[in-house]
Amino acid sequence: MEKTSVRVLCPKLLIIRNVSGLQWLIGSPFFPQFTIVSTLTCIHTLGDSTSPDYNTESEDLRTLLLRGFHVIGALVVGSKCDLERVAGEAADASRRMRKFLYGDEYGGKLGNQDLIGAIADSESGEIHFFVSRGENPTGLECVRSVIYEDDSGKYVWDTGCLLHCVLPIKLPFYFPVNSPSDAGEMYLRATDVIIDKLKDSDVTYMVETLNETSVEAPGPVILHGAKLDFHADLFDVNRFGDSSQGSGAKSFPCSYFCSKNKAVFSVEHADIIQVSLLLNKSRTSSKSAAPIAEYVPASEQTKLLVVDYKLEVLCYAAKDLPVTYAVSKLVVPGLVDQLNSIKNTILPNLLTQHLQLHPYHFCPPGFLHPITVIYELSYGETEMKQVEVRRSLHSRLGLPFDRPLLRIANALNLSTTKDSAKSNSIRKGSSLLRDVHVGIPSSGVSGGVVSLVQGSYEYHHYLQDGFDDSGWGCAYRSLQTIVSWFRCQHYSSIEVPSHREIQQALVEIGDKDPSFVGSREWIGAIELSFVLDKLLGVSCKVINVRSGAELPEKCRELALHFENQGTPIMIGGGVLAYTLLGVDYNESSGDCAFLILDPHYTGNDDLKKIVSGGWCGWKKAVDSRGKNFFLHDKFYNLLLPQRPNMV
Repeated sequence: MEKTSVRVLCPKLLIIRNVSGLQWLIGSPFFPQFTIVSTLTCIHTLGDSTSPDYNTESEDLRTLLLRGFHVIGALVVGSKCDLERVAGEAADASRRMRKFLYGDEYGGKLGNQDLIGAIADSESGEIHFFVSRGENPTGLECVRSVIYEDDSGKYVWDTGCLLHCVLPIKLPFYFPVNSPSDAGEMYLRATDVIIDKLKDSDVTYMVETLNETSVEAPGPVILHGAKLDFHADLFDVNRFGDSSQGSGAKSFPCSYFCSKNKAVFSVEHADIIQVSLLLNKSRTSSKSAAPIAEYVPASEQTKLLVVDYKLEVLCYAAKDLPVTYAVSKLVVPGLVDQLNSIKNTILPNLLTQHLQLHPYHFCPPGFLHPITVIYELSYGETEMKQVEVRRSLHSRLGLPFDRPLLRIANALNLSTTKDSAKSNSIRKGSSLLRDVHVGIPSSGVSGGVVSLVQGSYEYHHYLQDGFDDSGWGCAYRSLQTIVSWFRCQHYSSIEVPSHREIQQALVEIGDKDPSFVGSREWIGAIELSFVLDKLLGVSCKVINVRSGAELPEKCRELALHFENQGTPIMIGGGVLAYTLLGVDYNESSGDCAFLILDPHYTGNDDLKKIVSGGWCGWKKAVDSRGKNFFLHDKFYNLLLPQRPNMV
């Protein structure tokens, strides 16, 4: 008998979050059995018990999880005793959750699936995996082989792709004025009509690539509803590799629309297949006839109500899956899931509130695959109710509560046009270099621990924007880099301030006289802290050292800043200012290096020139020639912006 193995793709720390409770283990029918790609915390329980509220949990998971991923088990965090009993309860919870999620969708095979039951010690992090066999759910098999995948991104995206479908819905229906309670029933009927239309023989699905823009890009493939198989069993993956079905559209695998040479494997660089729905409202007939309008008078006074929203569905599929099955077993069920989720949200408020519901897709840090969230934006995303929705999502996904990771600005940009697909991850409105430190040579500190800025930033330096600030504007440029970091992490949407706007802010708070605006006067760390507080509401910590020779003594404190806060640091000493992006520190020997981003650069934005010229690079306090980078006869102020505590 072959030895049972569990393969873990998600980072181990995502499984152990030092919080007791239940977590759903997520896998895919396209991966080998018992392959865990992510975990989702159970946040809805019955009363004061730890038993899941399966109805509410399943509604949330149905929205969050892309079709192509599903629950394959459960993990209990915090238990140390009676391992087999607790593992059996975890497996049973996942079996019940699957029935709530999928019902009879997979036929009799659903209850016969083998599932994982796992227990984790919240203190030691040790995990015990068990397998509950479908045909004997009370008997557990202890798993001795657990594999933690090194290159998880490649594992998921080398053989997998995304399918994207956008469907605007405009749903008009009538209800009796004297019986408004009937509006709900009429709305449900209208929604059921749309669901039936998705599987109608007159529906046509056009499938095309979003990734390829060359002349060799494959053309679109047309799938007719009458030829789609909505009864195929998605668990029977082997049948999907069968290419003996002829040369028609049915034999085209998803790989037909995917890039042939991929070097980077991540959500941002995933192959995306666009699926568009077209409804053929004209029928072919041997006889020509004029259009016919039928008049059916209402028996009583009625009122017209129009509900409109947009469905936007993402699905994950193996590249060898024929597109017919990808559409019939992933895209269409995904549309139905989202339609029902929106219906359930709208129904209680149908006559009292016009909800603005919109689906967004995110891939938070630590996740290998996107998740989908439906936001209600009638009052904007900063409204307290929306903040609480995001906090709940952070809790479910194991995300920190001190940074915005699920705001609209964080959403994946899934354009439906090929021209903009190439710039999926590029923020509009900025042509400046970003993250110039990535890929630079190491510092040369033997046995050091590297602590770096977290997230993205833009490189601001002398003479940019056609503005000559050479000789006096280095601190202004460092401040602009810091502000860009807060923009890139979506803490703020304000534009990076110009020199004049920085000066105006200092005048408005009373720190400078009006004559300061338009001058060429220097500013330092204290002024930068005032501006960050006024423009962004960001507080700062300031470290003072009497001499540049003392800066290496602050390396441990600086490393803690980058690990806990992750913001760029401004260093000001004498007449010079720099931006600090990281430190490499050997605590035993005291040897250290500073990753400096130099705002004094005056050339064009040539990354190779900037790195080779040392304008971004590691600097030792004393280099190999005995030269001091930080002046010993000058005092230095270090400005450490603090990350806002917000979601």
